[in-house]
Amino acid sequence: MRLRFVLALCLVTAPAFAQEGALQADFRREGERVSEACKFTGAKAIPGCAIELFTDHPLHIAAGSMPPQNGFALGGAFVAGKNTKNWRMTWDVDAVGSTNASFRAGGYMKLIHTPAQTIHVLAPVPSGAASANANSSTHPPSLVHPYTLVNLYAQTISLNKLLYFGLGNNTPITGQSVFGMTETVVGMNAIKPIYEWNAVRSLNMSLLGEINGRFVSLRGNHSGSEPSIETLYTEATAPGLRSQPTMVQFGEGVRLKPNLWGRIHLNYLGTFQQYAASSESHHSFMRWTTDLDHTVSLYGHTQSAAANNDEHGPDECAKLDERCPSVSYSRNLNGSIGVRLLLSESLTSSANTVPFYFQPTLGGSDLNSASTLASFQDYRFRAPNVLLLRESFEHSVWGPLGVGFMADQGKVGGAHNEIGFDQLRHSFAVGVTLRAGGFPMVSLMFAWGGGEGHHNIFNLNSSLLGGSARPSLF
Repeated sequence: MRLRFVLALCLVTAPAFAQEGALQADFRREGERVSEACKFTGAKAIPGCAIELFTDHPLHIAAGSMPPQNGFALGGAFVAGKNTKNWRMTWDVDAVGSTNASFRAGGYMKLIHTPAQTIHVLAPVPSGAASANANSSTHPPSLVHPYTLVNLYAQTISLNKLLYFGLGNNTPITGQSVFGMTETVVGMNAIKPIYEWNAVRSLNMSLLGEINGRFVSLRGNHSGSEPSIETLYTEATAPGLRSQPTMVQFGEGVRLKPNLWGRIHLNYLGTFQQYAASSESHHSFMRWTTDLDHTVSLYGHTQSAAANNDEHGPDECAKLDERCPSVSYSRNLNGSIGVRLLLSESLTSSANTVPFYFQPTLGGSDLNSASTLASFQDYRFRAPNVLLLRESFEHSVWGPLGVGFMADQGKVGGAHNEIGFDQLRHSFAVGVTLRAGGFPMVSLMFAWGGGEGHHNIFNLNSSLLGGSARPSLF
């Protein structure tokens, strides 16, 4: 009797197992692609195999540099998605560990509003007026409704070695200390495009909004020869060292990304953030930031090196139904010249201070792995207010390989009147860059200048090329 029941159950469930689900089909197709790419018929097959292993979906190897001083991280990432009538949704989950036992793990959900596109057709212009208005700045633009994007995320990062030299622009190099930090960020942000010019002059204006819960825990570091932070600094010289309150952080902003005549790419960002600390804490503050980035392409076909695509998650380099970009060995030249101005200032009441771990830094690379004053030690200068000027040049050499040059000038200050264009620190950096298909951008830079020696920087971006950035750590 029991045998008959088992046989009957197998007959009933067999069709269900035979029906392949969407996720099962994705895994099967990925297995087929990896198997085909990794046959190792010769050395030329190695790049193709690596691209499949590091960029394909739904499962791939995750790799990238952790924030400076915390090594190279390796792990895994899972990417899945679903399309509905009005929304495209993707999920990214990844976890990586580094060579000094630091780690990052997070989940990221992206929702893209995709209703039927509505185009407002302009009223016909009389033929006599057409030529007169052709070059007029008052000529009405065509209006297109771009898509609204919403990101939800939860991420924990544990860093075992961070550097602290004190606050201000004139701290001594001998003041170096080390500490560890764990931060969890849970929140969401949204990008709402509101206006777009015509194809010749694209304004690309968007409103930004965010809300985050930030949970930080600091610890000393006694594993090396450098002094731990609590042996050199106190709450007075390192605000937030004694206790780290829970923060609720709000933010609003406006972004303009004009693309003028296909040659001039502007990325203007203005944000205002409010950090509200838990009760009985004196660490609530506000911050405003202006970031003006200008890139001029040297050739008409040059794509802006800019950066991340809002529509892709950090572990994606293409839509889920598409392949990631392949390694290009085109002989076409690519080159660009860039100029950037960054100004950020914090506002507090007389009784409050900005926690040092939420203050921006200049020197080497910062907590988000962004290079600033690269010739100096990582996190070298720290204060609530910061000014950075950058001039850059990048040019292709062969296929995905390129060379780059940067000149930085900047300073930090504890008070608003300390920020100006006098007595700026400076550094220069030159190196090579690699953008291979969907791989993260790799950069190897040699930096000098500034009076404190030179600094070698190797960075493998923690997001796939074309994928959006992870939430900021400060």
